[in-house]
Amino acid sequence: MDHSRGSGTGRTARSLPVLLLVAAGALAGCGDDEGGGSGDYPSDDIRMLVPYAAGGPTDLTTRTVGACLESELDATVVVENLAGGSGALATTELISAAPDGHTLALVTAGTMVLTPLANEVGYTYEDITPIGVMAEVPSVLAVGEDSPYASAEDFVAAVEADPGTVDVGVPGASTPQAIELQRWADEHDVEVSIVPFDGNAEMTTALLGGNVDAVLINASSDVAENIDAGAFVPLIASSEERLEWLPDTPTFTELGFDGLTLSGSTFGLAGPADLPDDVVSTLEDTLRTCLESDEVREGIGEQYVLTEFAGADDLAEILENTQEVYEPILG
Repeated sequence: MDHSRGSGTGRTARSLPVLLLVAAGALAGCGDDEGGGSGDYPSDDIRMLVPYAAGGPTDLTTRTVGACLESELDATVVVENLAGGSGALATTELISAAPDGHTLALVTAGTMVLTPLANEVGYTYEDITPIGVMAEVPSVLAVGEDSPYASAEDFVAAVEADPGTVDVGVPGASTPQAIELQRWADEHDVEVSIVPFDGNAEMTTALLGGNVDAVLINASSDVAENIDAGAFVPLIASSEERLEWLPDTPTFTELGFDGLTLSGSTFGLAGPADLPDDVVSTLEDTLRTCLESDEVREGIGEQYVLTEFAGADDLAEILENTQEVYEPILG
């Protein structure tokens, strides 16, 4: 995804007077605060909800950023895993919380766009307040080390020669990976047999066991380790340009399949709808500071932190763009 556009600089510029007042108040001891602005924030513990089980890349990202927010904001940050309903359980908890910045959540295009389009969950991406992007994990179409497909060209040629017979695992039937493979068929006449699993662990077992021909999988640290070990062979990347850490792996776009860049996962930070601008600015600026920290970047994985910070406006645009692409398919 292209993050060369603005990074919420308009919002940040408007927040400068507020931040100066906060700094002045801190120097003065913050004893007399009648304004009710960001000088009051945070005034309680902060909950950070994760719509997935503990132990995965979303959990790692949230806990790494949460620890930094705790230090920077001088407030207790409690990370809670609320897996279930393809993200609906955590998201419902988020949107029902008071819009005061004390309940936040990790959000993705899957939880905020695909889940509402595929199910009646009672919310859309417009029911949250975007704050910024914490990490971005691309997807790769990978095969096992003993695969007959030695290159992307070999794989595509086999699929085109016998449509629908090559099995490709995905982490769920309504995930970006599954929808992108459907788009591959609809828009480019490249038809594979889509096999849904419950996540990276199941997909890895299936691929290594020879139960599927390939997987379209988030290239999180566990997958990167399998690539480094040679157990996974990446054939195609979902990014718009070749990944620096996979320089020999072409992209879908490079192979002539324009538009297939949405199967990766953007891990965003968001609050409930109607979060006050000054609270958003405080959180956005703090997130920017955290993502500039070597400790945070190493904790998340250097390759997953964007070179240029993507703030509230960028995250909103990512969700809007995904909605525009997927609504005609799922709506």
